[in-house]
Amino acid sequence: MAFSESFLQELTERSDIVDVVGSYVRLGKKSGANLFGLCPFHSEKTPSFSVSPDRQIYHCFGCGKGGGVINFIMEIENLTFPEAVEFLAKRAGMAIPEQEDGRESKKRRRMLDLNRDAAKFFYSCLSLPEGAAAIKYMEQRRLSPQTAKRFGLGYAPDSWDGLIKAMTKKGYSEFEMKDAGLVRAGKNGGHYDTFRNRLMFPVIDVKGDVIGFSGRILGDGEPKYMNSPETSVFNKSRNLFGLNLAKKSKSGYIILSEGNIDVVMMHQAGFDSAVASLGTSLTPEQARLISRYTSEVVIAYDNDEAGRKASSRAIGLLEKLDLKVRVLSLSGAKDPDEYIKTKGADAFRNLLEKSENHIDYRLQSITDKFDLSVDEEKVAFVKAAADMVAQLPGSVERQVYAMRIASMTGMTKELVVSEVERRRKRALASARKQSDREQSRPEKMSQPREKEFRYENLRSATAEEGLIRLLFLDQGLCRGKELPPPEDFTSPALADIYRVLKGKVENGDIVSIASMSAALPPEEVSLLAELLQKPEALRNGDKALADYIERIRQQKELSEPGGDLLSLANKYKKTKGYGGQ
Repeated sequence: MAFSESFLQELTERSDIVDVVGSYVRLGKKSGANLFGLCPFHSEKTPSFSVSPDRQIYHCFGCGKGGGVINFIMEIENLTFPEAVEFLAKRAGMAIPEQEDGRESKKRRRMLDLNRDAAKFFYSCLSLPEGAAAIKYMEQRRLSPQTAKRFGLGYAPDSWDGLIKAMTKKGYSEFEMKDAGLVRAGKNGGHYDTFRNRLMFPVIDVKGDVIGFSGRILGDGEPKYMNSPETSVFNKSRNLFGLNLAKKSKSGYIILSEGNIDVVMMHQAGFDSAVASLGTSLTPEQARLISRYTSEVVIAYDNDEAGRKASSRAIGLLEKLDLKVRVLSLSGAKDPDEYIKTKGADAFRNLLEKSENHIDYRLQSITDKFDLSVDEEKVAFVKAAADMVAQLPGSVERQVYAMRIASMTGMTKELVVSEVERRRKRALASARKQSDREQSRPEKMSQPREKEFRYENLRSATAEEGLIRLLFLDQGLCRGKELPPPEDFTSPALADIYRVLKGKVENGDIVSIASMSAALPPEEVSLLAELLQKPEALRNGDKALADYIERIRQQKELSEPGGDLLSLANKYKKTKGYGGQ
């Protein structure tokens, strides 16, 4: 959906970024005009997430994410630009103007329609003779037809073009199918089905749209599981399998597992709050998505070393969001599916009720590594356990578990408490020093945070940055000035930002982070927010602008055939520089 710039301007004026961000992030520390807090998009102990009330932008010096209030809602709520605008409009009590969907919105809707029709095709294949292999597999896994229907499970035929033929009849092109990740390009210029001879699990988002697929091979073959590639509607790190159903659960908690089958079988057994990540370990985006629907999570990962490592990572992400976290101990079974099959649903329910809180789980995991009857190992255990307890944010929690460690080892409570607090102070000091070092490095100060945007020509890029900053902050500076074309920029990312900005300035359009966000990808909006965090003296704006333009043109001339430093030096020897860069 395309929104007018005046509407976006009013929306952002009525959605103060400090108020909006403050409802998700505790903003306490102040540095200059900016407020700081712990970044909600990556794990950190020292605040590096900056919010500027004056410029209405945010920027994280740790992970590089940034933008305006719309970008923040897009990121934290896992929404598209139009959805974030609608979210904020509802919050501000504003009506959304009626407009026709734009080209990108129509394309997105078309892909969702294609995915839905593909899911219907896969489901219909279960009732065909070739679907017998999938039916047999589901019977072996004790998966009922009712459960299969509830999840929309299906079968991808063992043919090269079964889906292609079916979707072509519905009016979809092979290009659209390839864009959706449903077909792949062949060596001869044609296409073939991505999923073949697989039990198909449609991935459905919380709005009920089919956004992708996961396919389990039937018989021999690799990979065992295959997921849809990333598309404009499918991002594995931002979605969870089964959440469309789990969000309706009355259980009061979400069960987090590793695999699709685990989720399906848990739902079938009556545990309707189960979800799974999509071929990856839990991501910060998935953790935030879970937090929208529950305040408590039970981790039910596989009972192996990989599962334990994944549990530890998930605990850290979920704990950061102030979620209550418990961990299942699946002794005697490798995963929830096997546990339910061998011990029954009642035993699994009892396991859920008795599951450990995450601190007990982590302490037990450390305990299992040491023989506490041996003095040397007892000392090593205390150090390892104290490191873990030192990470706990609450002083009461640290006291309680320090006493637990003391009881386990026969040491005094005072000694263990002192060790915990000593390690906590050391860890916090180390984190602060590391953060300061990272931010003070010259290359960090000069180069963008994201590696893909790093500059090859730092001198020209700093001038390009300055030109963008000046035009963004004071559009009147360009009056009567001949601005360089975007093609003269050495940085492709800066050229993209400048192209949009220059067009708005020359057309007399509103220039704001919101209007720029509507025309740029999120990564470039983050880069723009990063640029706007750097100082720029507007009182000498005319001179600065002239200097930035001159440096960009000089670099352009140097890059052309016949360009050399000596001729340029002679040509510009009378030109006075500005800014000393």
